[in-house]
Amino acid sequence: MKILLLCNKPPYPATEGGPMAMNSIVKGLLKAGHHVKILAINNEKYNVTEADIPEDYRRETGIELIDVDLSIKPAAAFLNLFSRKSYHVKRFISKDFENRLVEVLKKEHFDVVQLEMLYMTPYIDVIRQHSKAQIVLRAHNVEHKIWERIAKETKFFAKRWYINHLTNTLRNYELSVIDKVDGIAAITRKDAAFFRKYCSKPIIDIPYGVYPEEFVPEYEIEGKPQFYHIGSMNWMPNEEGIRWFIEEAMPETVKKVPDFVYHLAGRNMPEWLTNLKDKHVDVIGEVPNAHEFVANHDVAIVPLLSGSGIRIKIIESMALGKTVITTRVGAEGILYDEEVNIIICESKAKMVEAIRRIDENPQMAVEIGKAARKLVEETYDNNKIIERLLLFYEQIKPSSKITFL
Repeated sequence: MKILLLCNKPPYPATEGGPMAMNSIVKGLLKAGHHVKILAINNEKYNVTEADIPEDYRRETGIELIDVDLSIKPAAAFLNLFSRKSYHVKRFISKDFENRLVEVLKKEHFDVVQLEMLYMTPYIDVIRQHSKAQIVLRAHNVEHKIWERIAKETKFFAKRWYINHLTNTLRNYELSVIDKVDGIAAITRKDAAFFRKYCSKPIIDIPYGVYPEEFVPEYEIEGKPQFYHIGSMNWMPNEEGIRWFIEEAMPETVKKVPDFVYHLAGRNMPEWLTNLKDKHVDVIGEVPNAHEFVANHDVAIVPLLSGSGIRIKIIESMALGKTVITTRVGAEGILYDEEVNIIICESKAKMVEAIRRIDENPQMAVEIGKAARKLVEETYDNNKIIERLLLFYEQIKPSSKITFL
């Protein structure tokens, strides 16, 4: 089978959530013996050069990067207030990208064109005009849901009003475009259920997958547990959650656990964090090896208040046998068993108490970490996930009689 992936950012190097989710699909399809071609938007915030991509990856995927300016233009953002079009989506429309897409479609036949995230859907009409391929939307999130939650948490009235405008236009676009594809591969069951309310096309949930053999867990905890967070801080829900924890939950935490330290790793740390002078916060920034960083720490604290989709860094922490303390929002899309393979905290008091319990009883973290690893092996093995995706591709073929639940 020949699959063309249209990506809103380069899937390699896979250093943050979106690229990691894309790359897991790429690796899985290649491993299963299928032909993959990648056409990706290259932007100023997530900029990749050819030298960043190994030669064998370039050869196997034929990856091409098209530079597109995604920077927010104040004038355009202001004028969007008088428009019903989504400013979020509009920024991804590029004549250069469209022209190259047409050339690729004219040159090569594809069975499936997979759109990685909503922001690649403006190219649906171009694909229909130049290809008979089935079009699959790989929905990493219900995009407007992220902004709905951010708007609710925004206190400044004018900013909240503007975010609500962006949210409404994005929602209208998202709900109008989903019936234009041939199928939707949502990343969580919850997101799939949402799309089924508004879309008549086949829909499946295909979570982020890992190869368990690539994650070697280390369960034992020497001395006091080391608490950490790893994630790109240019994703607004991450920064929002970390700020909440540091400003709201951490003062109470250090009363219960005086030697508590929160180790923070990830790309694009904001100035307010890098300039923070607090002995209880260790701002590390981008690390050369995320697996190594996680392996050297013990308990992930992921205080997400908004967002949609699945938390890839949580899945990877669980694959490495780590206990994760998070919110219900943070654990969305993960088929967890509360207090068995993850700890869910819906209030500041519960999060503080969970940290205190683990600090006093590290063996609790060891047992939860072992159960977390087992969950990953049973549910998030990429070999099994790719098998389901390939069956879904077969289902959406016009002549297919497969029924897939």
